[in-house]
Amino acid sequence: MIRLGVPSKGRLMEQTFDWFADRGVRLSRSGSDREYAGRVEGAEDVSLVLLSAGEIPRELRAGRIELGVTGTDLVREKLAGWRSDIIELAGMGFGHADLILAVPECWRDCDTLDDLTSIARDFRATHGFRLRIATKYHRLVRAWLASHEVADYQLVDSQGATEGTVANQTAEAIADITSSGETLRANNLKILSEEPILRSQATLFANRAATGPELDRFLSLLGVNA
Repeated sequence: MIRLGVPSKGRLMEQTFDWFADRGVRLSRSGSDREYAGRVEGAEDVSLVLLSAGEIPRELRAGRIELGVTGTDLVREKLAGWRSDIIELAGMGFGHADLILAVPECWRDCDTLDDLTSIARDFRATHGFRLRIATKYHRLVRAWLASHEVADYQLVDSQGATEGTVANQTAEAIADITSSGETLRANNLKILSEEPILRSQATLFANRAATGPELDRFLSLLGVNA
């Protein structure tokens, strides 16, 4: 039996259901929106597991599901060395968002990462502590900044409304996921003119150890190459 994990609620769940329906596989909840059991029609030997998008990377790595749909950002952030355990099978064409670095709009002389590096150095000299960047993506942001040789900063954890941390004076900059940028603009923030830290989308992943004719048949039905 192939266990397929998909997001349990919201637009991401609806778009996932639509993606599979377009390929002849109908996914649905078994009962109310508060139940996490599901049904699969149009494919044999496949069971549906409804999980939060953030749980799916962990369940994939542990082998408790063979296939899972979640954002590329979540897999890369939550799982160090993820490629040793998980295969990225197919981008699904929805759930697009960029992980970006944003600073206050009033920082007129800060448009690039080089500008931020200079500001961070001066900030530390003036205030006696490193410039704070609020984020929930510590692994991805730290690796990206290290690759660009940025050192004078500290990451502060934000699991809530990250865009509000600058106005609340708990951070000087933020690194967060955005799709349209509207929330950033509403909070008087601007994105640095660099390539995003990561371009993310909903993606079908597989546990690397998952094999067998049932999986091959299902992926063939979906038009996905293992």
